[in-house]
Amino acid sequence: MSFKFSSRNLNAVLFASTALVSAVAVSSAVAGTVSGSVTDASGTSALRGAEVVLVELGQTATVQADGSFRFASVPAGTYSLRVRYTGAEDQTQSITVAETGDVSAQFALKAVDGDVVEVLIVGQRANLSSSISRQRSSDTVQTTLSKDSMGQFPDQNVAEAMRRATGVNVLNDQGEGRFVSVRGLDPNLNSASINGNRILSTGGDDRSVAMDVIPAELIESIDIKKSLTPDMDGDTIGASIEINTVSAFDRKKDMFSATLEGSYNDQNEETSPKAGLDFSKKLTDNLGVAGGLSYYKRKFATDNIEAADWDGSGDAAFARTLEYRDYDVERERYGFTLNFDYRVSENTSLYLRSFYSKFDDTELRNRLIFKIDDLNPTAADNKATFLSGSGSAGRIEIRRDIKDRREWQETSNIAFGGKTFLDAWKFTYDLSYSTASQSEDGSIDPMRFRARYQQGANQIGVTFDYNDLTRPSYAVTTGAAIFNDPTRYTMTAYERTSDESAEDEELALRFDAARTMNLSQGTFEVKFGGKVRQRDKSLDMTYDIYDGYDGDLTLADVAGTPTYGLADIGVVPDLGKVRNLASANAANFERSDIDSEIASTVEDYDGSEDIYAGYVQGRYDNGALRVIGGVRVEQTKLSMSGTTARTIDDDGDVTFVVSPVAFKKDYTDVLPSVNVRYNVNDKLVARAAVSQSLMRPSFGKMAPRFVLEENVEDNEVSAVFGNPDLDPYKATNFDASLEYYFAKEGVIQGGIFAKKIKDFIVDFSTDDAGVYNGVAYDEAEYAINGGEADVFGVELAYSQAFTFLASPWDGLLVSANYTYTDAEGDVNGRTIPLPASAKQTANLVLGYEKGPLSLRAAGAYRSGYLDELGGSAEEDRYIKDHFQLDLSAKYKVTDNVRVFAELVNANDATYTAYNNFGGRQRLLQYEEYSWTTKFGVKFNY
Repeated sequence: MSFKFSSRNLNAVLFASTALVSAVAVSSAVAGTVSGSVTDASGTSALRGAEVVLVELGQTATVQADGSFRFASVPAGTYSLRVRYTGAEDQTQSITVAETGDVSAQFALKAVDGDVVEVLIVGQRANLSSSISRQRSSDTVQTTLSKDSMGQFPDQNVAEAMRRATGVNVLNDQGEGRFVSVRGLDPNLNSASINGNRILSTGGDDRSVAMDVIPAELIESIDIKKSLTPDMDGDTIGASIEINTVSAFDRKKDMFSATLEGSYNDQNEETSPKAGLDFSKKLTDNLGVAGGLSYYKRKFATDNIEAADWDGSGDAAFARTLEYRDYDVERERYGFTLNFDYRVSENTSLYLRSFYSKFDDTELRNRLIFKIDDLNPTAADNKATFLSGSGSAGRIEIRRDIKDRREWQETSNIAFGGKTFLDAWKFTYDLSYSTASQSEDGSIDPMRFRARYQQGANQIGVTFDYNDLTRPSYAVTTGAAIFNDPTRYTMTAYERTSDESAEDEELALRFDAARTMNLSQGTFEVKFGGKVRQRDKSLDMTYDIYDGYDGDLTLADVAGTPTYGLADIGVVPDLGKVRNLASANAANFERSDIDSEIASTVEDYDGSEDIYAGYVQGRYDNGALRVIGGVRVEQTKLSMSGTTARTIDDDGDVTFVVSPVAFKKDYTDVLPSVNVRYNVNDKLVARAAVSQSLMRPSFGKMAPRFVLEENVEDNEVSAVFGNPDLDPYKATNFDASLEYYFAKEGVIQGGIFAKKIKDFIVDFSTDDAGVYNGVAYDEAEYAINGGEADVFGVELAYSQAFTFLASPWDGLLVSANYTYTDAEGDVNGRTIPLPASAKQTANLVLGYEKGPLSLRAAGAYRSGYLDELGGSAEEDRYIKDHFQLDLSAKYKVTDNVRVFAELVNANDATYTAYNNFGGRQRLLQYEEYSWTTKFGVKFNY
């Protein structure tokens, strides 16, 4: 990556900040500063999110992660300080501020039932108290998940941990959560950060962050912010997902925690290990270190059926392609975080944050494929029977192949920064460097063996039964012996990903300045600042494609036995034999130079994106009313390079011509926003927010990668284009909500949200001739900006600890949320639901915690949604609704040792994709994973 912080650009961003600091630096003398800390009664943990009120002045401060709070420029006098935290008894102290000098106040809160330690910092009630407190004190509409919250569920990664939050839908890969959709919007429309700095995309084309790369054990908390303030990055339409790791000053005492775990997957009957540790240590009163390590090696299996190329209609419809896929997957995930905090003085603190995670995914797939060419079936009652060569030269082609892919993804971030107080001023600053990558090295994808059956002694007959949507079956009615004969299957394709290198890097510099001014009642804060983000992203692929073998090579040479549970798929390639064959006989495989060159060229690109942002923000707070408003301006400078790859087929004589192509563009966006919070009374909080935001197009859709296939004989050109002319999504967002804190550990909340999104991006295909970027074509595929999309939704949530019930029922806890989203857009004359937009998502958690025992049952539901847009409505791909039940139990053996057992996917939830072809639902993909049980022990010191 080339770092491009030019003095001209940096000065342009920060000039306004510097000028404003100079203009208002002279202020009237102040009497003093009131500061302090809020912890639990044992002095173990800071109570982040607690609210401290300077009663007589109507000023409110929110307790930070390290437990601190601060009031600046407090006039001389005697005041009452009141602290409120969910689940704890309110406390009030009287303080006196002299004409000069500062005042310090320390608070140690105990639970409403008198429990000093456990209730406030450990367990399900601690999680409930923390989440409610941080939500109540927040400036924006948000949901918070604490470390303890994530530890209460048997979640595999950060994506699955967020599934429990209101309005969140998780998109799975092989049954494990990967991408996060918030309020029914595409994962590409979220932003994600760690310790305030961007997490980048490991994939080569997208902006969406694969959250399964990040181990949940390394995370201290997650804030899912659904409304924006001017000091936040403007490229968020779904939500800003802010992940925080631990700081040494988050706890008031040193801490060490270790977890040892094993898990067993019923589908493949394999046991997997997992281990993690966290620590926090104060080296001196002003210097601390904190961090964690995590390791998880998970083995599991997936049974899959996929269908395509549907034909016919009604109960005589059939798929011309049907695949039975047997997956065995091994995922190794490990990472670490290491953070240093240093208090230089009472007014200045510095930090160094580092994070690294690696996700190593090895996927073995055996596959049986039926392909029906130029044959019409005898079809009725949702069954179709084919006989090869019957009445025509049509054939039945059978493929048996193997995929052996290892792909690893890495993400990292290192940041240095701090904050400084100067009288009524607060300055924050941060310099960070983030990376993400995705790599392959020698994957086989696939090695294919094929047999074609036609007439005579080479004839087979097959009957397919589609009465079960999810499990279409087959029966070989003619030629069963030759169908299962491995010597009839010859090697016809061997494709090797020799190298994949997707790189994403960003260097960022941020500076903020804020000045607080006291009013007769409340405060007014002026805040302004700037940020520079310089990002480089690239994709470089190398493929070797072999279409022949020097000698005889059949499936019999590498024959193996499947472990597939949905059908008898017969003989398949064996992984060990295929690896040995590919290594020992590499010279015998016949490489297709032109196919390899085409595949290795057409996906490559390089991109550079620089963002220069500045903002000004005002914050008025009088205790009951808080208003935050202002404007952010972001300038985007983009440059990308790729290739125009033209393949010319002149009666079988194929030539391949590559030409470089590049483009540059820049644009500026003005993004105003306002957030209002009003405490109607001590129990009722009303919020409203309006903002404008954007999301830049994904790199893959913009990259100038133009692939042209020209057939000289037919005089036709088909094309696939990247579209550098894509405009960013632009959204106007509205939120309104009410939060009713009816009990110390209870809240009911409801809200509505609406978005109008312009220039929504969709993939477009056309069979009509045209010209694009000076290139004439007869048919083409590329991304375009669509019309407007409208999103409207309702969010409801309820949480409560039933401590008021008689024993033993006073250990019960309930948490429930429900989100309804109606998201539609206009594309090519059709009104469609937005992709990945589930109309309904819901979570229900029933917990019990009393004495040493902690039990929890968690159900997560989402309704079906549109996954991909087809050429017509009956070709659109939809995903079925999904409900998953997870169970967990913990038992405290001693004050420092807990044992646990968990059951993931207890109800054996599956995955189904379909279209609405021929008057009924038709299968596109079905997967089942069975259940996984986990067991282990956790040590805390």
